[in-house]
Amino acid sequence: GYRRAFEQYAGLLMEKYPSLLVEGDAYPPPPPRMQLAHALSMLKLALIALVLLGINPFAWMGTPTPAFFSWMVGNKLYSCLMLFFVCGAIESKLVSTGAFEIYFNDVRVWSKIETGRIPSPPELFQIIDNQVFLKSSTLDLANS
Repeated sequence: GYRRAFEQYAGLLMEKYPSLLVEGDAYPPPPPRMQLAHALSMLKLALIALVLLGINPFAWMGTPTPAFFSWMVGNKLYSCLMLFFVCGAIESKLVSTGAFEIYFNDVRVWSKIETGRIPSPPELFQIIDNQVFLKSSTLDLANS
């Protein structure tokens, strides 16, 4: 995923610009999505516990047991694995932002959030070269 893309780009950048410090971190999802993912995780664990222990919460609520819950209790291994992986995939989707931003000297030079794509390596090199040129031009003007 994005971690692998970051590592590839970091390797390319360090190869071309050995003195460049490259750092990467996950972009945090919006709080409502993070809270929803956390709630889903807790619900998943509670459902797995109910199924494994054979506890019927619907009887406590005085409602008839739905067929899907009866099936889950009858097929504990399959239903728990299914719950674990399906809920895990949904949780991952909720917390994944797909964000990819590039900063050079604390100035953002690329944002996947704004452009909707990741720059190609030649594009990235051009961006860095332009920033280096601008920085050196500014220093030359200041020293004149």
